[in-house]
Amino acid sequence: MTNAPLTTPTSPTLHHEDTGGDGRPVVLIHGWPLSGASWKDTIPALTDAGLRVITYDRRGFGHSAPAADGRYDYDALTADLAGLIEQLDLRDVSLVGFSMGGGEVARYVGTHGEERLHSIAFASAIPPWLLKSDDNPDGGLPRAEAEKMQAGLSADREGFLDEFTRNFFSAGGELKVTEAQRAEAVAIAAQADLDAAVTCIGSWLEDFTGDLAKVTVPTLVIHGDSDAIVPIQASGQRTHAQVAGSELVTIKDGPHGINASHAEAFNAALVRFLTA
Repeated sequence: MTNAPLTTPTSPTLHHEDTGGDGRPVVLIHGWPLSGASWKDTIPALTDAGLRVITYDRRGFGHSAPAADGRYDYDALTADLAGLIEQLDLRDVSLVGFSMGGGEVARYVGTHGEERLHSIAFASAIPPWLLKSDDNPDGGLPRAEAEKMQAGLSADREGFLDEFTRNFFSAGGELKVTEAQRAEAVAIAAQADLDAAVTCIGSWLEDFTGDLAKVTVPTLVIHGDSDAIVPIQASGQRTHAQVAGSELVTIKDGPHGINASHAEAFNAALVRFLTA
């Protein structure tokens, strides 16, 4: 396995890990405010299925340096993903975006096309358009609430992350992972650059409707039915409706962090889709 910074035109210190091998490549794109380390429960299942797995830390998160240009919008974030794909010369690749990572998947298709792609997957992901507004009444997050989150994180990082991770892994008021797993997520989140973490909250509100309209490759949408962070009604179900021929897998009693809380069901659905 390689474990090193990757030089790309947009982000010269993008940390990535690559299991290597001759299997078809899969790029796993993490959620906020975590890093590629958050995929540890998924990677073994994919490698056991014969796939080559690549993870990376978004700019300003995990072991990747903050953005030199100060940008954390999705055009900039997706340019990093495109740079990784090109530097590693990945072809026939599947992209799996969790939560915020679903935005990079959608924008990659919208901006860079599908020439290098085999398939894509949206897991607890924010597309098609999370912003709740008069123009998008079915969205899940009003701008005022996003701004409140930014202020809360800026004022009390430790307290904010403690509450956020409880919601992240809870369904119906019940924590669906162990306290040790939650503490591990808090520790990963604490690695993020504060400015990157705060600014990215605003990026969640970008509109991916036009990007999804360009999707023609096989698409999986997997979402917990009790997601308190990105409600399935606002995101997963709408993405499924907008991407013709997509498959929707709903995880019963699943919180936002289904790749940890319901790892067996999540991995089984992902492996089946990626190896079909």
